[in-house]
Amino acid sequence: MNPIVYVVLAVHVLSSIGLIIFVLLHSGKGTGLSSMLGGSMPTTGSGTGIVEKNLDKITIIFASTYAVSALLLMITYHPGS
Repeated sequence: MNPIVYVVLAVHVLSSIGLIIFVLLHSGKGTGLSSMLGGSMPTTGSGTGIVEKNLDKITIIFASTYAVSALLLMITYHPGS
């Protein structure tokens, strides 16, 4: 295999692990699966804080890195050659 495939594969694995971790760090908003399993949580009037905004940015970075590395793997990885 090409050495670039190993690098892209390592980035892909690290970005997938980071994406899983940072998605799980998000707090539930009272809709979806979190409200089904955990019941209703009290809401605060402060809205989204700095920590939540930073979590959003980091999650978007990991998601875009994951998508780009998946596309690069589709282009560069050729099994059997």
